[in-house]
Amino acid sequence: MTPASLLTFLITLCYIQSEAGQVLERTIEEWIRYKDECYRQISSNPHTTGLHCNRTFDLYACWPDGTPGTITNVSCPYYLPWFQKVSHGLVLRRCGLDGNWVAVNGTHPWRDSSQCEDDYEGTRDEVVSPDLLLSFQALYTVGYSLSLLTLLSALGILTMCRKLRCTRNYIHANLFLSFALRGISVIVKDILLKKRWGMQITEVSDWEVLISNEAAIGCRMAQVVMQYCILANHYWFVVEAVYLYNLLIGAGFFEKNIYVLYMYLGWGTPVLFVVPWVTLKYMKENSECWALNDNMGYWWVIRIPILLASMINFVIFMKILKMILSKLRDNQKGYPDYKLRLAKATLTLIPLFGIHEVVFIFGTDEQTSGILHYIKVFFSLFLNSFQGFLVAVLYCFANKEVRSEFRKKWQLWRMDRTASLCFR
Repeated sequence: MTPASLLTFLITLCYIQSEAGQVLERTIEEWIRYKDECYRQISSNPHTTGLHCNRTFDLYACWPDGTPGTITNVSCPYYLPWFQKVSHGLVLRRCGLDGNWVAVNGTHPWRDSSQCEDDYEGTRDEVVSPDLLLSFQALYTVGYSLSLLTLLSALGILTMCRKLRCTRNYIHANLFLSFALRGISVIVKDILLKKRWGMQITEVSDWEVLISNEAAIGCRMAQVVMQYCILANHYWFVVEAVYLYNLLIGAGFFEKNIYVLYMYLGWGTPVLFVVPWVTLKYMKENSECWALNDNMGYWWVIRIPILLASMINFVIFMKILKMILSKLRDNQKGYPDYKLRLAKATLTLIPLFGIHEVVFIFGTDEQTSGILHYIKVFFSLFLNSFQGFLVAVLYCFANKEVRSEFRKKWQLWRMDRTASLCFR
């Protein structure tokens, strides 16, 4: 793989896979160090007398003075990510009889770097196909965009209709908002990553700017906001579960007073975990866009509260199903299709409580590999990105109360419209 194809491949990957961004960043840092060492070596070594090809750095390898009519060789540059595989290889250049390095078509210097190239097919199999990753990105971008559109519409309906203003719908509205903020944060993070790693490189100094801390501030802030929104989204799942459980056991008489506590649980709890995580990343892993986890202990600061929220929801979910089943069995004569009703209730509660997250609790990214890893990634991205759309449809657009109120508003608007036309 040539240096140009290496960088193109890594830049394509880094939009989606943060490990590739880290490889690219470290490669650039090592290349800059290699370049500085080369220039120091060029200036410090004694100059050759007579006809010779001048020592130079051709942006790939560092070349000493060459003897006319011979081939000059140097070791493969150590900044290559696969240097350990090609450490004994050589890169070659030919010095012409006129004392100039031989060029191809009179412009580009001839160089044989075949011994320093990695097996592209092997690298591609070890990492992943860029087409697959771009397909994943397209999938969740469509999912989050569609969810965002329906969630904002649902928020507008719940907030504008006065008769729909109650604690239950307020909680739904906050859940919709957390979904919307999560989708926006993911889309903004991708835009900032694309802007950063997709910047045009025209000079050597551009590489130094690319990996500077100043260039990473935007995507780091986006990463922090995204992690907060994901946590808030999970804890509004918990609020939904707790509220519904309280209603079923008859503890909903003090719901007006407890709504403030729900707000603290949904929007405040994530702060307790995001702030320590930001502190650890800044002090211990202040590199790239904070999307990498060299020390997995820091990542568990974010992961544990998500797992805790998922397990709480699962326990409440099972309790609610048990209560629904018990009531349906007690009224089995009135509800002969109680099994169908139970199945319907189960399927309706799954997206509201985020129960599908439980499936992925024990299959973390560190414990899965190969095709199993990418199957998990596909389903996780698909469910997470389209979940907002499904929740908005089930609990707003398909809700009988909302549809009835919306129908009344539509009829009143048509009557007002007709009356205004008649009096013209």
